[in-house]
Amino acid sequence: MQPFRSFIPPLAAMLMAASGGASSQSVLIDRSEIRFLSKQTGGNVAGKFRKWKANVDFRPKDLDNSRAEIEIELASIDLASEESESELRRAQWFDTERYPVARFSSSSMKALGTDRFEIAGQLSIKGTTRDIRIPVALKKDVSGNAIAEGQFTVNRLDFRIGDGPWADSTTLAHEVTVRIRMVLPSVA
Repeated sequence: MQPFRSFIPPLAAMLMAASGGASSQSVLIDRSEIRFLSKQTGGNVAGKFRKWKANVDFRPKDLDNSRAEIEIELASIDLASEESESELRRAQWFDTERYPVARFSSSSMKALGTDRFEIAGQLSIKGTTRDIRIPVALKKDVSGNAIAEGQFTVNRLDFRIGDGPWADSTTLAHEVTVRIRMVLPSVA
């Protein structure tokens, strides 16, 4: 078994950025990102996804009617190593030929106080769906854009990512931390 710059799946998943009470905001993809971090044989392995889209309708004063959906093209994984990226597209990892897209769909949102929220929803990767909760903090940048940042952890084996010899946590950690940063344009 040859080590590679791990993969780390998740998706990522989530979220929202928001502003005032606007609905159906466009996420500024070129200023946003979905990153992940894991450990392989004791060292950190970091990466991101190059291609994804998000549909966000965030209403801080009407959270019951807020929604977030994210789709990530799993083949767009970026580990700064074409060899590792090609490996992760294979069946025992993401199986991008059969499962090209990972999805997150929110089911509820709740306020945690002072521009902090929790988004609950379902994350689907490789034909498996799990409930997750994502804590998100909101802030504004100097241009008035809303920025949502959050982080959550998933177990890659819950999604059958890294079967066989890679299932051993001494080689590759089961936990993958997903970090999201989404920017929504200011609403005039």
